[in-house]
Amino acid sequence: MLWAAAGVATLAFLVVLEIVARRYGLPGPITNQAREVIFAPESGPLLYAGLALTLVVLTWRQRFLALGAAVGIDVVFWLVRLAVGADMNFGNGALWVILGIAGFALARRTGAERTLLLKGVGLGLLLVAGHKTGDTWLLITSETRPEVLDPYLAVADHALGNPSWLTGRLVDATGPVGTHILHAVYGQLPLAAAVIALYQLRNVSVERRFPGHHLVRTFLVIGLLGPAIYMIFPVVGPVFAYGADGGSWAVADLWPHTAAAISPPHPVPFDEITPRNCMPSLHTAWATTIFIHSRKGSRFMRYAGAFWLVATLTATLGFGYHYGVDLIAGVVFAITIEAAMRAFERGWDGAAIRLVAYGATVFAVLLVTYRYLPMEMARHPWAFGPLLLLAMASVVYGYMRTIKLWQPKAVPAPLPEPQLAQA
Repeated sequence: MLWAAAGVATLAFLVVLEIVARRYGLPGPITNQAREVIFAPESGPLLYAGLALTLVVLTWRQRFLALGAAVGIDVVFWLVRLAVGADMNFGNGALWVILGIAGFALARRTGAERTLLLKGVGLGLLLVAGHKTGDTWLLITSETRPEVLDPYLAVADHALGNPSWLTGRLVDATGPVGTHILHAVYGQLPLAAAVIALYQLRNVSVERRFPGHHLVRTFLVIGLLGPAIYMIFPVVGPVFAYGADGGSWAVADLWPHTAAAISPPHPVPFDEITPRNCMPSLHTAWATTIFIHSRKGSRFMRYAGAFWLVATLTATLGFGYHYGVDLIAGVVFAITIEAAMRAFERGWDGAAIRLVAYGATVFAVLLVTYRYLPMEMARHPWAFGPLLLLAMASVVYGYMRTIKLWQPKAVPAPLPEPQLAQA
């Protein structure tokens, strides 16, 4: 019943978002997903990541057959597109196989086996739909928010020492090699999430059930809730508001060599194309979640999770996509969502309620501070900078402390009763 309710709620949300997007003359997430059945997909690796998540419910023999079918279908699509001169990309085969597994489950399986297969299909499609939903949200933010609040964050960022400007110069100094590596990390975040999720779900085909909590659940909730904050706090990022990428709409061409001046901020108009997707940094939130879920994996997984977090933070700042204060908000946002999802799985208790309430309060205070106290933050960096870091650290500490309380405690085995001496 819980899976059915979640599926209905997700479908209703997608339909509403489709209708809203249509009102602005934009294709919605359902349309964008449906067109990839035939037309060239925007992201082939994302579709194959979704297929990989679906395959966790199959046996190894079925996995090889499904993967072979996906590759074969993609080869056919590739040859046809090459012959007619259409856009070239791959991924249709992965989507066809996911839909085929859904049809097979409905037509040829019943009971628990059908439910398990449909859960796998839903998991794979949700990963893809979450990405499409995010794209639609971004288009809506650019259409509905003509003014952005970048000057507020640029001034507030002085409390942290203008990390975006500093990291931007550092990335420039690394040359094309560092830039290409960071672009790959930044662009393939869903693929990294799929790798960690596959590790967590590796025993589903044997146990015939999903674990109570895994990465994909938190990943999707972050993607669904985060864009709503974009509507409240629209920001385009320093490379657009203070860099050459902003064109004539930029406040000035300063990033990354000259920090923005400390002056009373005000909203500024911006184009109807650039997404207002900075506050909070969802890339930071997702990378933080990947890091958290990689902690219980193998040594390679732990190293990979740490690398992805550091590289993502470097890319978000170094490419001028975010301000430093965005990253702090993103970490608090991610940990609060992760705590809520874990509490939902194990049951709410006093510790869970306090942690989620505290995280939500800190996040709200951060937004209010960025909006109404940026001048004070810039004028007193030695006070506000440590306070921002301390607020983030307090949420991290609260999460670690609460998780430790939730871990089952080892109970020593009872000692054998002494044998009575026989007469």
